[in-house]
Amino acid sequence: MTRVNETLPERDATLLVSSRLWPVLAHRMHRMAQQGVPFAAHLARIAPDTAAWRTGPPSGTTARLLLATHHALTTPLDQALPTGPRVSTTAARSRSTTTAPDTAPPKQPAPTEPAAPAHRQHAAPAPRQGRGR
Repeated sequence: MTRVNETLPERDATLLVSSRLWPVLAHRMHRMAQQGVPFAAHLARIAPDTAAWRTGPPSGTTARLLLATHHALTTPLDQALPTGPRVSTTAARSRSTTTAPDTAPPKQPAPTEPAAPAHRQHAAPAPRQGRGR
């Protein structure tokens, strides 16, 4: 908490520390410190008044700050921070309605099986055999 308070403005540090996800972020920062990674330098990237997470409706400030903090802690210092949520291209493709048509050969239909086991199927009554009238 001390390094967060030293790195971020007081209001931002208070929002971060009082959020439900603070323990997760604190653990990540602790692990970074154990590995010798300068997490304060990572956090400093979200401190400027011009940071992208500061724009938007006030009701979403905490969520944007948490996302920006996550990005700051997981993005190498030599790379720019993403300005929005990271998108999994695989997940996006699987949900897309505009993907290219499937060029795979059509699947052969599975052999049809009765809906009920044979011993539970009801057969139609046998036609009457007998004298014709």
